[in-house]
Amino acid sequence: MASALADTFGALVPYTPTGGATRPVQSILRRTPVRAIGPDGVDVLVTSPSWRVRRDLVPELRRGDLVEDAQGTLRVLNVWPQGSPAADAHLICELEDTTE
Repeated sequence: MASALADTFGALVPYTPTGGATRPVQSILRRTPVRAIGPDGVDVLVTSPSWRVRRDLVPELRRGDLVEDAQGTLRVLNVWPQGSPAADAHLICELEDTTE
């Protein structure tokens, strides 16, 4: 279900892995608060910008990678799996704006 939502409501977000080339990834980037499952399995409110992306689309994802939207470039601070061990499960990435 989450994959279908990301495909429907998501957009192509430019993603640049550390040391790699930029490529578009179908995903959801938000600058408004979202609920996520934290590393301890408890629901948390992520108030920083966040990026919801399928794990299989960004297997090399790590802290320091970059994503972009119309407002600028953001750096990945934290990556949280969202409960499913499936290859196409979603990750929530907590982001920081690099332009501030």
